[in-house]
Amino acid sequence: MRRLLRNIALALFIVLVAGPVVTVILYRFIPPPVTPLMVIRAVEGRGLDHRWRSIDKVAPALPRALIAAEDSRFCEHHGFDFNALQKAYANNEAGKKIRGGSTISQQTAKNVFLWPGRSYIRKGLEAWFTVLIEVLWGKERIMEVYLNSIEFGSGIYGAQAAAQRYFGVDADQLTQAQASRLAAILPSPLKWKVIKPGKYVARRTQKIGKASGAVRRTGLAECVG
Repeated sequence: MRRLLRNIALALFIVLVAGPVVTVILYRFIPPPVTPLMVIRAVEGRGLDHRWRSIDKVAPALPRALIAAEDSRFCEHHGFDFNALQKAYANNEAGKKIRGGSTISQQTAKNVFLWPGRSYIRKGLEAWFTVLIEVLWGKERIMEVYLNSIEFGSGIYGAQAAAQRYFGVDADQLTQAQASRLAAILPSPLKWKVIKPGKYVARRTQKIGKASGAVRRTGLAECVG
């Protein structure tokens, strides 16, 4: 029985501690080749268009737009924005439109290492991976991986694939308007359209464009170059 318990404890340590730490360290230096969501969508028949681009080959307009749209305190927090979580909770409790409070760090952890879902187990693992990437990667690498793992449409992942598919340019040629349009379809890239968007996405694009200017002026994206 003691040997069995030791073996179970060792297995849990490898799965929950050693394995994630080794994987995160590995991805600090090499691009994650594929994510669970990419595999799931490919099995669903949506295809897979994913082309890695280093952050210095992505127009600064896109990180600014994503910070403006998704996580204005990205450079300030350590993986979790508790103010945003409180606002999201209050908003949802009031019966308003469901609003998430996940940071870009949390979204990166979820996108790269985990499966879609809302279970407590998955959320717990997301928190653990978020801590790991904040400690072992740093902000610039988190943003770089995020830029390359975001789902921007059916079978479209990352800045380069999205820039090519929607605008016929490389990621380093994206304008602020184009970057704002890409950010505007998050977090519903399979529902909202980049090309010929509806009124909601068009309004959201304008709002993100203005907020991106504020991000640039106030230095809220300085941690990503």
